[in-house]
Amino acid sequence: MNAWLWAGVLVLAAWAAHWGADQLLTPLKLLRKQWGLTASAGAAFLAIVTASPEVAINITSAARGVSDIGLGNLLGSNIISIPLMITIAYFASRKQFKNNPKHQEHLDANMLALNKRSVPVLSLPYLGIIALVAILTIPKAWRGLQPVDGWIMLGAYAAFLAHAIIRGRKEGEKVKWTQKKIWLSIAGAIAIAAGAFFIVKATENIVSALDISQIVGGLFITGIMTTAPEVFKTWSVVKGGEVTAGTTSVIADNAITMTVAFFPLALVSTPVQNFQLYWVNLAFVGLMPLLYSLFVHQSKDLHGFSRWQVFVFDTAYVAYLFVMAFFVLKLF
Repeated sequence: MNAWLWAGVLVLAAWAAHWGADQLLTPLKLLRKQWGLTASAGAAFLAIVTASPEVAINITSAARGVSDIGLGNLLGSNIISIPLMITIAYFASRKQFKNNPKHQEHLDANMLALNKRSVPVLSLPYLGIIALVAILTIPKAWRGLQPVDGWIMLGAYAAFLAHAIIRGRKEGEKVKWTQKKIWLSIAGAIAIAAGAFFIVKATENIVSALDISQIVGGLFITGIMTTAPEVFKTWSVVKGGEVTAGTTSVIADNAITMTVAFFPLALVSTPVQNFQLYWVNLAFVGLMPLLYSLFVHQSKDLHGFSRWQVFVFDTAYVAYLFVMAFFVLKLF
């Protein structure tokens, strides 16, 4: 197979993995309602499934001995996802708020309106997770991903989830389970596993054909492909009226990626072979939720992102591409 055929396999595998995640999402949505979780807390809970393709990819990468693909996927998907989803959510909210008197103020202010609780519940704890990853992996004596780091990051996710749930509880609802939903969930789990295997296999072959490193393939092939299907979910959820849930779910997904998806790579002791590439990417991973936390408070009454702030998120990603191309990879 040539690179173009493997690119087709990659697209199909990414679609299969995210289709599987959608099927597993239904029972967790029911549990969210049953347990009475708010939008922000529910996002942290539902991310267990929505981020499952990234977790499965890293498990497959570790098992196949190509953990650099998983490491690139972990970093690359967490850099592009926040600016991409906020931009998509902004334009989707224009559709949702149109001719809606309740949100006319947001339209007039060119804002993507969010619940301010998303900062203490999701983005600040996520920043703490990134800081912990930096402490565990950047110092020279500890450089790289070690098994003990993996266990620490699993504990960090448990604390992140517990914090989100405790801060976001309300009265639960009665829900109905059906056999069809259970069988679709099983099919979803199989699709995630199969999709993850072929995503990793396709990336291996593409980077070999293009003669690029596995971590670069993970950053710009696997990482982008695993994020792309989330665009449609974000557009659909925000346009359907759940603006906070649709926009903040990306933070919860990223927290899973930096903790649970970190675990299999740490278990096989993934080294950091290009330190400059690693720390630059980790810095941009941290920059995105930092901007989120700084920008979300507009005033006492309005919370969210204005149009110029959405532009800043996109500019930050363009700056990342510039730094990678000219200073890290030195392509020009």
